[in-house]
Amino acid sequence: MLIYIIDMFGTAIFAISGVLLAGRLKMDPFGVTVLASVTAIGGGTIRDMALGATPVFWITDTNYLLVIFVTCILTMLIIRKPKRLPWYVLPVSDAIGLAVFVGIGVEKALSYNADPMVAVIMGVITGCGGGIIRDVLAREVPMVLRSEVYATACIIGGIVHTSVLEFNIQSSTAMLFGVATTLVIRLAAIRWHLSLPTFALNK
Repeated sequence: MLIYIIDMFGTAIFAISGVLLAGRLKMDPFGVTVLASVTAIGGGTIRDMALGATPVFWITDTNYLLVIFVTCILTMLIIRKPKRLPWYVLPVSDAIGLAVFVGIGVEKALSYNADPMVAVIMGVITGCGGGIIRDVLAREVPMVLRSEVYATACIIGGIVHTSVLEFNIQSSTAMLFGVATTLVIRLAAIRWHLSLPTFALNK
């Protein structure tokens, strides 16, 4: 139940990031909803389709859609107010949602007897896939393809998750280790502005 609640929390946070980007691009309410939806459930949808886990999760549990729609409405109303949140609230919340999404993605892939390497990839897709779709629709270079430590945190967290299972530790405990690893790395990247070296070719 706790994981499910945090999963819903992550869905809402990812939806907010979609709404904010849609607002910067001056989209209408339909565009806002589309961008918020693909951000929140896009990665999990790709994961389920790749694993053959159909119908995908938000079809069997429409609470995800409800959370997205309510988040869109509230964000569009509240964002017009002059009161502003501290800068760290959304990045930290995003990090929590990201870490849980990766853990859920890895765990679901393993439940479908996927190879550990495939499970890690499914975890990364679950955590980052929605953001990639969002940025592509907005005609921006996806953040995970730039220098910021984002997808890297997901990969390391997924590796920790699958590696701990090799010691015959319960899946829930292994997932906790993976989620914690992803979260710590992502929070460290936010706090100290950590980034990967870039690859650039001289003209």
